[in-house]
Amino acid sequence: MADGKYEKNEKLFGSDPPSEQDIGSSTEVVGQVSDISGFEQQKEALGNAHFKRLGWKRLTVVLIVEAIALGSLSMPAAFATLGMVAGTILSVGLGLIAIYTSYVVGQVKLKFPEVQHYADAGRLIMGKFGYELIGAMFVLQLTFLVGSHCLTGTIAFLNITNNGTCSLVFGIVSAIILLLLAIPPSFAEVAILGYIDFVSIMSAIFITIIATGIQRTDAGVASDWSAWPEENVTFTKAFIAITNIVFAYSFAICQFSFMDEMHTPKHFVKSIWALGLIEIFIYTLTGALIYAFVGHGVKSPSLLSAGTLVSKVAFGIALPVIFISGSINGTVVARYIHGRVYKNSVTRFINTTKGWTTWLALISFITLIAWVIAEAIPFFSDLLAISSALFVSGFTFYFPAIFWFMLIRQGKWYAKENLFKSIVNALVFIIGMIVLVGGTYASIVDIMDQYKEGSVRGAFTCAPFE
Repeated sequence: MADGKYEKNEKLFGSDPPSEQDIGSSTEVVGQVSDISGFEQQKEALGNAHFKRLGWKRLTVVLIVEAIALGSLSMPAAFATLGMVAGTILSVGLGLIAIYTSYVVGQVKLKFPEVQHYADAGRLIMGKFGYELIGAMFVLQLTFLVGSHCLTGTIAFLNITNNGTCSLVFGIVSAIILLLLAIPPSFAEVAILGYIDFVSIMSAIFITIIATGIQRTDAGVASDWSAWPEENVTFTKAFIAITNIVFAYSFAICQFSFMDEMHTPKHFVKSIWALGLIEIFIYTLTGALIYAFVGHGVKSPSLLSAGTLVSKVAFGIALPVIFISGSINGTVVARYIHGRVYKNSVTRFINTTKGWTTWLALISFITLIAWVIAEAIPFFSDLLAISSALFVSGFTFYFPAIFWFMLIRQGKWYAKENLFKSIVNALVFIIGMIVLVGGTYASIVDIMDQYKEGSVRGAFTCAPFE
C-alpha cells in the first residue's frame, strides 16, 4: 500500500514534499528550540526529509545528467579507429553489459540499504581494506571526471573565442563554473537542471551531425569511412578507442549515491533501463553518423569536426552539459567525503553554519585538484582513457561481477539455476580485467608518445589546443 501511495502522489519530478511529521511538530514555533539537543534533532529530521526526495523519474534525469555528456563526444573518433562494424558492436554490447551490471549494483543496494556509496559496498566484499580501496578509487574517478569536464570547458572557450586568451585563464573560468554549480548538495535539486543538460547535449550532437552531413554533400566526394579498423592500427590506438567507449557507460559509479536519496529504491530498474537504452541509441547513432560523414579525419571531441563556425555554435550550446554534468560528479564525491567525516554529526546534512562552511571548503578543494588534473593531462581522449582503465573498469565491470558472486548469488555457482549467470558474471569480470590492464598500458604509452612527438601542448601553459 505504501508503494502505491508513492506512485499515486508522485509529481512531475517523481518526488513528494516532506510531511509535517518529518520536520517536527506543528505546535513548535519556527526557529524556537529549547536546547541544543532539540535543535540538532530538528535539523536531522529536516536533513533526512531533504535528502529522500528522488523518485524513479527524477533518478533517470539525474543519471542522464551524470552519464550522457563527454562520452558521446568521443564516440566518432573511437568508431574511426575501430571501424563501423566493431564500433557498433562494442557500443551496443558494452551498453547492454553496463545495464546488467547497474542492475546488480541496484540489487546490492536493495539487499543492503545501509550502503550509501560505492565504497560501502567494498566493505561488504573485502572489509576495511575494500572500503578504503574502493573509496580511494571512487574519489579519484569522480575527481578525474570533474577534471575532464574542466578540460572540455577550456577547449570549448578556446574554440568559441578563436584562442582569445591564455588557455590557463579559460581553465580557471571552467573550474569556477563547475564549483558554483556543485554547491547545491542534494541531487533532487540538480535534477531540475537535468532537462537543460539533456537538451544541451542533444542539440549540440544534432547540429554536429547535420553540419557534417551537409559538408560531405557539398564536398561532392564520398567519405573515407570503413567498416573495418583503420590500416596499421596499433594496439595502443585500438585500446584508447575501446576505453573511450567504456567511459561512455560509466553511470554505475554514482548509482549507490543516487539511490540513497530515493524514497522508493526498488523502482531503480525503470531508471537504469531508460538510461541504458537512451545511451545506447545516442552513442551508437552519434558515433556511426558523424564518422560516416567525416571519415577518418574526425576529431575528438567530435564537435571540433563540424567546421569553424558551426563548431563554435555547437560548443556554445554544449556549455550547459559540459558544466552541469561535470558539477554533479563533484557533488557526489564531496557528499561521500563530507558524509564520512561527519558521519555521526548533524553537520553531514549541510543545513547548519558549520555544515555549509565545511561543504564549500571541500567542494573548492576538489575542484582545485580537478583543475590540476585537467592541466597536467591536457588531451581529451587520453584523459578519458586512463580514467576508464584505472577506475571505470572496476565500477562498471569487475566489481559488480564480484558483488553477484559474493553478495547476490544464492546457492552454489554451478547449480542449475545459477550456471548461466555465473558464466555471464565471470565474462564481465574478465572484460573488466582486460580493460584495466590493456587500457592502462595503452594510455600511458600514448601519453608518453604524444609528449615525445610534441603533438600536444605542454602542461600548465598558455598554449592553445590543436
